[in-house]
Amino acid sequence: ASLDRTKLDVRAKRANDFVTQVDQAAESAIIDIVRQAYPDHGFLAEESGGIPGAKAEYCWVIDPLDGTTNFLHGLPTFAVSIAVEQKGQSEVAVVYDVMRQELFTAVRGGGAQLDNHRIRVSKARGLEGALIATGFPYRSTEEHLDAYMTMLRTMMLETAGVRRPGSASLDLAYVAAGRVDGFWEMGLQPWDTAAGKLLVVEAGGRIGTLSGGDYDNSGNIIAGTPRVFDEIGRSH
Repeated sequence: ASLDRTKLDVRAKRANDFVTQVDQAAESAIIDIVRQAYPDHGFLAEESGGIPGAKAEYCWVIDPLDGTTNFLHGLPTFAVSIAVEQKGQSEVAVVYDVMRQELFTAVRGGGAQLDNHRIRVSKARGLEGALIATGFPYRSTEEHLDAYMTMLRTMMLETAGVRRPGSASLDLAYVAAGRVDGFWEMGLQPWDTAAGKLLVVEAGGRIGTLSGGDYDNSGNIIAGTPRVFDEIGRSH
């Protein structure tokens, strides 16, 4: 579909939050494939919402097209993000960068990989010289904007640079692979982070809330190397 975007049927779910038939078709295909292997498992998917399963402890958290706005404009930064949660904890994760055909995977306790090669977070020991990824608030923008701008100012002054690729799952995968040293964003949803957070932890990084506490899918997230994580948290 990315080769002929003129045929896309685009609908705004809310301000600056779009969905296409590609999001819906990809999500449906993923759910159908998973159900063939695990018919009793439940789902939490961006377009379908929560779908209970007979085995309530298992839930597949799916973002079929993370970076829809990029996709709509032909900007080649978007991904498929899937995580399997057991009793609310991500146990297996995959983030697939469609355009670069890069597959990021993680299993709890088994490390993180990029195309079956082990990856680790960078060796950055603080904000000085660090490259930080972020996402601009687009849901509840007014609620988050002042706090976000405070953090952005600090990151711009104290780091080597700030990047805004537009796909949270890839931002987290890039932290895990050491391509960026840290990441923060506000107002995310569980399907944005369920896979990426396991990638970061299994690659030796830290992930949490803006206050530095354990990440609880609250929507406001910090990830990075241990030292970068601490320093981003202090900028809030």
